[in-house]
Amino acid sequence: MIDSNKTINAADIQKKIVSGQLDEALAELKIALTHDATNPDVNYMVAVCYRYKNNYTEAQRYLDLLKDMSLDKGRVYQEQGHLYRAQNILTQALVAYQAACQLNPALIASWQAQSEILTSMGRPAAAQQATLQLQRLQNLPKVLVSVTDLIEQGKLFKAEALCKKFLQQSPTHGEGMRLLADIGLRLGAIEEAEFVLESAIEFNPNDARLKIDYIQVLRRRQKFEASLAAAKALAKAHVDNPQFQSMYAISQLQVGAYARAVALFDKVLALIPGDSVTYTSKGHALKTWGKQAEAIESYRAAIKNNASYGEAYYALSNLKTYQFSDAEIDSMVAIEKNNALTPANSVFLYFALGKAFEDRHDWSASFDYYEKGNRVKKIQSSYNAEQMTEELLSQRSFFNKASIEQLAHDGYPDAAPIFIVGLPRAGSTLLEQILSSHSMVDGTLELPHMLSIAQKLRRKGRQKESGDYPQLIAELSSQERYDLGKQYIDETKIHRGDAPFFIDKMPNNFRHIGLIKSILPNAKIIDARRHPVACCFSGFKQLFAEGQEFSYGLDDIGQYYNDYVTLMKHWDEVVPKQVLRVQYENVIANIESQVTAILDYCGLPFESACLEFHKTERAVRTASSEQVRQPLYKSGVDQWQNFEPYLQPLISKLAPSMPVK
Repeated sequence: MIDSNKTINAADIQKKIVSGQLDEALAELKIALTHDATNPDVNYMVAVCYRYKNNYTEAQRYLDLLKDMSLDKGRVYQEQGHLYRAQNILTQALVAYQAACQLNPALIASWQAQSEILTSMGRPAAAQQATLQLQRLQNLPKVLVSVTDLIEQGKLFKAEALCKKFLQQSPTHGEGMRLLADIGLRLGAIEEAEFVLESAIEFNPNDARLKIDYIQVLRRRQKFEASLAAAKALAKAHVDNPQFQSMYAISQLQVGAYARAVALFDKVLALIPGDSVTYTSKGHALKTWGKQAEAIESYRAAIKNNASYGEAYYALSNLKTYQFSDAEIDSMVAIEKNNALTPANSVFLYFALGKAFEDRHDWSASFDYYEKGNRVKKIQSSYNAEQMTEELLSQRSFFNKASIEQLAHDGYPDAAPIFIVGLPRAGSTLLEQILSSHSMVDGTLELPHMLSIAQKLRRKGRQKESGDYPQLIAELSSQERYDLGKQYIDETKIHRGDAPFFIDKMPNNFRHIGLIKSILPNAKIIDARRHPVACCFSGFKQLFAEGQEFSYGLDDIGQYYNDYVTLMKHWDEVVPKQVLRVQYENVIANIESQVTAILDYCGLPFESACLEFHKTERAVRTASSEQVRQPLYKSGVDQWQNFEPYLQPLISKLAPSMPVK
């Protein structure tokens, strides 16, 4: 973690700390802080010095500062564990060590500490699990421990180079191949990751970790039938392993076999009675199935068995229609204040409390909790707003009327796809529900396939050291563009029924409209638009599973919205009248006129079922799942105005995109 820098000799300071020259080390570190008070390495070493000096108050003060800085969070939580343990606060020490290992599984000292603390608490089974992880790390080649460490620090290219160098000497090493696949996933090379894991399993057929990762990659690629088959085989081979049985249940859920999924979760609960994770997963299955009352019962069972399990509280809040009782809120507030939560649990709890106080109309407390949750997520994120602006600018630089007209002649001519793009929480789920209520349209999911094609082209450009994406598109032959369009159509068939049209509602596809028109020139594109502040604040309040890291800060989300509007104006100019803009507020105000316009644009005959979309029975997996099962209501349109005093920086940021009054 410690790197040399211009202000101090880090290696020399570390030697002084190890040898007990704490006062000398502290004196040098304090001088360094006068030059750079936000240097994470210096603050980390100061915290360690104070712990060794038994000055726990000062040690904690510097650790608290570190938690708001961007660096190796795993080691920060490990040091927090050491600090609690030095004070014999073992419960909180255990939570800190668990958080450290979640953030960085290569931390041997944290696994060792967990094993020892759990043993002292009389929890031998849990201690054994920590010991097994410790032994696994200790038995790994040291280079792979380093690779794991680099991955969790976000140093992916360095980790990739080191891992590939190791695999040159040991090409069939299971953990080496697994780590290479993990790096590939994080870099967006999902197809390559799948291939590496397939090969690794052939060489290491008894390695369960490889099979778990393979199932997860298949899910990421939305190959749900294949992931189901793999999960079934793993569960069949290990009938008493609750983790594998749970993976099988989740795979059933993802192919729409909700009754089977729930039954399998019940079997897992028979193996590990009262398990809060399983109760929560069962609740997710019931929610997706449309059985809200049963989902609530399952989430409450999770909380009953573990009052500190933040995800279950968040799952209740994420139903959007659920309101917490006073007793539930008091319980959450008490848990939040006991300082014994992992970062993940604290985030879930913060967002749940944000929703709870919003329902109480305590706008100040609500905003405070939403902000706390986003702050923790932002610290863990590597999102860079300026880089995203540059990426979107590259689309405008490359795609113009001439390039689009030239490229679009040779794509795959299938007119089946209807892309719904925009920002999350802009009404895309509502539009999908309306359209999928039509007999000629299949609703699907937020499909990753177009993003995967773009990422593959981007990676190809880096490897060839030629044009980057999107400039690389100009180098593709007519046949290659045709093949990419056909690939998209073929790969998405597993999500569709027999209807002639289908919806892809991945919102981030607005970044790739030029690519879409280059490989699928007859595709329809609908831009789901919502009032800028309403859209951005709704995104800020929503804890997304992945892929929307711009939402963790009001400044970032404001810049992203402005960039989105600017790029959409560009598409309007280079592909005029080919993108239909649908304003959420207009749908709420006059659904019939908007539905008519949407169906006309898509070339579909009018069907009254589209007006009664809430009666359409289908699985909805987004945060709006319960809302689109109800008739339209206007109460949420201006909800952001209750928070207006806290949103002034966002409102100022959004000035270029605000509607003209």
